[in-house]
Amino acid sequence: MNAIDLSILNLKETRRRSEKLWNSLPDDFLNWKPDNEAMSFGEMIRHVWSSTFYYHMILKNNGSINDIHIPYDDEPITCVKKEIELAQSYFTDFIEYVQSISIAELDSRLIDRSDVGYQRYLGDMLLRIAYHDAVHAGQFSQYLRMINLERPLIWD
Repeated sequence: MNAIDLSILNLKETRRRSEKLWNSLPDDFLNWKPDNEAMSFGEMIRHVWSSTFYYHMILKNNGSINDIHIPYDDEPITCVKKEIELAQSYFTDFIEYVQSISIAELDSRLIDRSDVGYQRYLGDMLLRIAYHDAVHAGQFSQYLRMINLERPLIWD
């Protein structure tokens, strides 16, 4: 495996585990959140998959984009399965984009996000995108624990 293959594996495995968590949630808990300042379960699902879309656009642009419209941002969050279905085509597009990257670009293409305080090489950004998913998977799992719902085994 080369670095691109490993990046894709990492992204896919992280998302697979997120989806496993998301699918465990009964739809009637989508609006639950631990406090008024936190994201709800549904908001977190939408945030994770729409962030992948946003990161994809950032990578293609080699930096931040100010006026980007996130798909379905104004749509209500009503069903876990619908959110996963909405996310799928954007995630597939993102993976196809990663497959098109050359290995040399991983440590030569600088992604400029100075507006939010950092610049990172493309390879670092790909790891950060998977890390973002993973952080929210942990948060989602903790939410499940807080309301005594079963947490699926994601360490397979």
